[in-house]
Amino acid sequence: MYPLSPFFCIIIFAIAFFTAYLLNKIFIPNTIKGRFESIDGLRGFLAIGVFIHHATIWHQYIQKGVWNVPKSNLYTLLGQGSVSLFFMITSFLFVNKILNAKEGKFNFKDFFISRLYRLTPLYLFTISILIIIVMIVTNWHLNVSLFKFANSIFAWLLFSIFGNPSINNSDFTTFVNAGVVWSLPYEWFFYFTIPIIYLIIWRRKIPLFFVTISIGFISFFFIKFGFVWYHLVCFVGGAIAPIIMKYFPIYKKLNKYLASIVVLVCLFFMGKFDTSHNWKCILLLSIIFTIIALGNDLFGLLKNSSLKLLGEICYSTYLLHGLILFSTIHFILGQQSVKQFSSQEYSNVIFMLTPIVVIISFFSYRFIEYPFMQKAALKNKSEKK
Repeated sequence: MYPLSPFFCIIIFAIAFFTAYLLNKIFIPNTIKGRFESIDGLRGFLAIGVFIHHATIWHQYIQKGVWNVPKSNLYTLLGQGSVSLFFMITSFLFVNKILNAKEGKFNFKDFFISRLYRLTPLYLFTISILIIIVMIVTNWHLNVSLFKFANSIFAWLLFSIFGNPSINNSDFTTFVNAGVVWSLPYEWFFYFTIPIIYLIIWRRKIPLFFVTISIGFISFFFIKFGFVWYHLVCFVGGAIAPIIMKYFPIYKKLNKYLASIVVLVCLFFMGKFDTSHNWKCILLLSIIFTIIALGNDLFGLLKNSSLKLLGEICYSTYLLHGLILFSTIHFILGQQSVKQFSSQEYSNVIFMLTPIVVIISFFSYRFIEYPFMQKAALKNKSEKK
């Protein structure tokens, strides 16, 4: 089986789904209550989609030495489209929270603390592994000055907001985690727009400190990263659904069956694009996301408990799958050996890795993410008393 065959991703999704099913049977997941079920299910698809995307990129890199999007519309969109939808999910959740804030009250301190508790522990854990892997591959020999080494570590520890330079002069640094951290500065960009969004919606005074840091970070972001419109507009696409939910309740009368068909039609037309970085594809993604965010579950699929579990652990899957791919290919199998693999043999390796990725992500969520999420919740409650 060739890794760009449609059956390759179908089999991986099936294996991931079955693994999540078994985990649901064996353990009682620490699920978060009161969330949007369809979006949780969507997350499950997206995280596995990014894993598949990078598995195909690795195959291309091993065979041709080129680290680039795969030569397949399907497998390119599994990566690019999934991240675009992740951005929309972020926007949806927090615009919805602002719109529904009681009496327009929104605690910005609690918000930023909760984001730090939510994203930082696992991120620092995975970056620590990345640094260790780089040092192992470079034989623990310092190839740069101590200052340059410390500076590169510092940049990585800050969510790559200041860039993701090579560590210890290692050209493959970003390959170790498949370069997934590039999206996190965009997540933080959106978080720092929250005070501005609040001002636009509620037109109420907020502490000058939060306005200042928002403007400061936004300005720095555009200086550092420029205006990459096809990423930033995804946050606009994610804000459509909460506005409809708040001001146009007539959406509840829409036929969910027909809405699900519209999603499938949009997905079909998306297959015509070789990248999601154009306005037509982003428009289709926005339509798809808006329909799902409004409660449509694609004929019940997105409310499946196994898929929701995959969605619950998606942050771990997103940050860990690249490390698992690299470690398997570089340390366990050896890159030169994998280069000699047939397409079927490489596919079999990814099939065997899929349950490992899901299981490791499950325990990562359970023992790293979830405890800190609980700490953040308890901290916010204690401060309100």
